Amino acid sequence: MPIDHNSQHGPRGRRVRRPVFSGFAEIKPMRTLAQVSRVLGALPNLERKRQDGIGLESFKLDRMRALLDAMGNPHHGLSMVHVAGSKGKGSTVEMLSACLGGCGYGVGVYTSPHLVDVRERIRIGMQPIEEADFVQLFNRVVQAGQRIEAEFGSPSYFEVLTAMALAHFAAQAVDVAVIEVGLGGRLDSTNVISPILTCITHIQLEHTHILGDTLQQVAREKAGIFKPGVPAITVDQDPAVLETLREVAETVGCPLVVLGDEVGFNERFEADGEHGPHIRVGLMSHRGDYEHMAVPIPGKHQASNCGLALAALDQLREFGFDVPEVRVAEGLAHTARHGRVEQVWPAPRTIIDGAHTPESVEALVRAIGAHIRYDSMVVVFGCSQDKEIDGMLCEIARGADKIIFTTSSDNPRAADPESLKGRYTELTGKMAQVEPDVRAAINTAARAVGKGDLICITGSFYVAGEAKRLFLEKKQVSNA
Repeated sequence: MPIDHNSQHGPRGRRVRRPVFSGFAEIKPMRTLAQVSRVLGALPNLERKRQDGIGLESFKLDRMRALLDAMGNPHHGLSMVHVAGSKGKGSTVEMLSACLGGCGYGVGVYTSPHLVDVRERIRIGMQPIEEADFVQLFNRVVQAGQRIEAEFGSPSYFEVLTAMALAHFAAQAVDVAVIEVGLGGRLDSTNVISPILTCITHIQLEHTHILGDTLQQVAREKAGIFKPGVPAITVDQDPAVLETLREVAETVGCPLVVLGDEVGFNERFEADGEHGPHIRVGLMSHRGDYEHMAVPIPGKHQASNCGLALAALDQLREFGFDVPEVRVAEGLAHTARHGRVEQVWPAPRTIIDGAHTPESVEALVRAIGAHIRYDSMVVVFGCSQDKEIDGMLCEIARGADKIIFTTSSDNPRAADPESLKGRYTELTGKMAQVEPDVRAAINTAARAVGKGDLICITGSFYVAGEAKRLFLEKKQVSNA
């Protein structure tokens, strides 16, 4: 399974050079996706900055509101579900949108980050926005940005994409849009919308320099998406988190439903011929039940995410949505993985996962152990330097029989793989290997595995995304 060296992304180890941004006034109308991608890559982008160098002063909603106003407020009138949380919000968005699609609804989906193509962030159901629409909407947002730049400053990468998504969903007249929060909640660019329902996934300490260094502070920022009179749903949380969420909900004046309290919820692990090892969940409310639903993404932690999606569907019945159990189950079974224990190559079996915290790496190792049969596992690992590296290394050591450290060519915050190797050996006493880039790491891993073995590529969405792109290119060459 060698990955050749003819990738369109250039020679091994080459870092992608990004143009210098000089303001929206200098942006000329774009005609191609490549042109748009280059300009997008130059915009102010908090995703590419060291997280410990960002403060709350970086987040304001006045520019986002002004940008949408200059576009005619395309989001007004859209029915939207807003999803925030520390872990699982992307999975919840995917499961909820898949279920709604299975019931015949046109669903707008806005998520982040992307793996291969920025258009993945803006979808109708499973279908990313078309290139021509993406270019046209970018030009429209740029025109609006030029009108507000003098007063509000230049819109950021995430603000531009958020505006494009909302305008696209309006143009496509979707029945409902499911919107994932980027970071936090209260000051996130998506928090200019008026949803009909809000959801909060599991909350844990994250981005403490921005959101606060206690669970209560983080929970308060996440609960910033609560709106007066708009139902909110969350999963079972740490008592301090639940207390904070209930307090904010009462202050705001929105009804809060907790999975397992206000609605019944159960889960169980089983195995059968159709699904293999998997988890099934059930939801019970006065509106109806969803029984024995197979969770489509591996991992015990996905049970509550699936339950939250089902609880959201149950609540949407109040707004006239017809979401019968059989069609929900059909839609759920077709949930997109998108970097969540996603198999990208069959032989040797190769999976990618965007796990980038100790908790998510632990969940990944557990999910692989519970759901995938293999003899030994080779892990290709690369992460950002501002993450909890020691915690991730200790967790990945629990599952890896061999580990290869590497780095993405497109991550300005990437940790040095030699440093990762040294720290890994110091923490675990185990040996490891280093390769200069993802392609070389994959080729080395492929030479190290046998028929019954598994390759797992993880540590960041940058590494997982670059690996997926390489395998997609290999597949295209193979099919040519």
